[in-house]
Amino acid sequence: MSDTLTIRPEYERELEPFTAAPVERALPWHTRVLQQGWLRKLFILIALAIVWEVIARVQDNDLLLPTFGATARAFFDGILNGELPGKAAVSLTVLLQGYLAGIVLAFVLTTLAVSTRIGRDLLDTLTAMFNPLPAIALLPLALLWFGLGKGSLIFVLIHSVLWPLALNTYAGFRGVPETLRMAGRNYGLRGLRYVVLILVPAALPAILSGLKIGWAFAWRTLIAAELVFGASSGKGGLGWYIFQNRNELYTDRVFAGLATVILIGLAVEGIVFASLERLTVRRWGMQNG
Repeated sequence: MSDTLTIRPEYERELEPFTAAPVERALPWHTRVLQQGWLRKLFILIALAIVWEVIARVQDNDLLLPTFGATARAFFDGILNGELPGKAAVSLTVLLQGYLAGIVLAFVLTTLAVSTRIGRDLLDTLTAMFNPLPAIALLPLALLWFGLGKGSLIFVLIHSVLWPLALNTYAGFRGVPETLRMAGRNYGLRGLRYVVLILVPAALPAILSGLKIGWAFAWRTLIAAELVFGASSGKGGLGWYIFQNRNELYTDRVFAGLATVILIGLAVEGIVFASLERLTVRRWGMQNG
């Protein structure tokens, strides 16, 4: 007995047009809002301000802890009369000088370290000696060597930037894949050109991380140094502004100065370094967002 196969006739099914497909429902507004990173951070800052205001009102002692409103008034008064922008400009001018000098020295050290064995031993020895040493601990020696001026501040700033940046950069250089190294050698790259064209682009995430760490160390070292030794050449920065107002018991101005330090730090992190990362390592696919 043989089985009979029935052949089904062919047919063509017509699909609905793509535009006729139901459109997915849009996300709720609160979900879309929470997807914005800057808004989430703004909510955190608002929450901290509310907590600050509540604690200050409960304590009810403006000398110890002024309210957020009093601090905000002191901050805007300092902005309008030009005092806070002037102090910030003095601090940032000195900071940039020390920061750039530290970057140059770190690049020289790491270039020597990846080029010669002596350079590697020199970097390992110097970082082991000086990286654990707080920069502010060198301020008395800096004052002795360079006197009351920008030289002392720049010296401690170089120390605060140099070692973390050199360590991060050297770690990034050592993590460069061997295939990239071989490609650079095959093209005849040696010395400085090899470092700039092969190692620096490949190690850029580690270098940027070192730059951010060096910036944070330098910024807090500068404010601490200004608090310790004050003004130079008749001009003082934000640290001197905080120190003066603390002596005169203007606590709201002290907090306004601290707020300025924090806001500048947030601006550098959120604008300068974020833009640099977005234009380089994230754009090149070397780092996830």
